Amino acid sequence: QVQLVESGGGLVQAGGSLRVSCVVSRGAFSSYAMAWFRQAPGKEREFVASVSWSGVRTYYTDSVKGRFTISRANDKNTLYLQMDSLKPDDTAVYYCAAGESFGSVSSRPRYWGQGTQVTVSS
Repeated sequence: QVQLVESGGGLVQAGGSLRVSCVVSRGAFSSYAMAWFRQAPGKEREFVASVSWSGVRTYYTDSVKGRFTISRANDKNTLYLQMDSLKPDDTAVYYCAAGESFGSVSSRPRYWGQGTQVTVSS
């Protein structure tokens, strides 16, 4: 069973930066498209960003474009999300996910991590 473990969450002031990571084990990391999702209190989980298996293609939801950067290190089985210019509205539990293709990972990921809390104070 593929395992995804997120880390790097925490408390940061508005305007600050944070990088969350996701290590994937028991699976062929380099063959999966990867994505980040988030879920704020009282809201449904939403898509944030995705990256193709090679790292060449990326896709972002409009609210994070220009502020967040998704990347991956296939030699380390690790996915990253660099978050800059953070806003209180970015407060959420952030989940990484793995999927079969770049086209489907944003809506039908196959595997999920447990999540890491990111809190942005005003």
